[in-house]
Amino acid sequence: MQVTAILISAPEGGFTALNPETGTASEGETVEEAIANLREAVELYLEVFPLKVSGTPLVTTFTVAEHA
Repeated sequence: MQVTAILISAPEGGFTALNPETGTASEGETVEEAIANLREAVELYLEVFPLKVSGTPLVTTFTVAEHA
């Protein structure tokens, strides 16, 4: 099953990893560690709450105006 991982640089270092399909999140010092930790969290979630994902996720970014 293919799911989405969104990684955000953490202010204190490392990365926060989020999976929007399940709402799970994890952290890691490197991208690889953050994804591995997120994979484990998603797998544990899916053991309790099975999820049927259809199609391939589409992830994009967009720009918003900054206000002082």
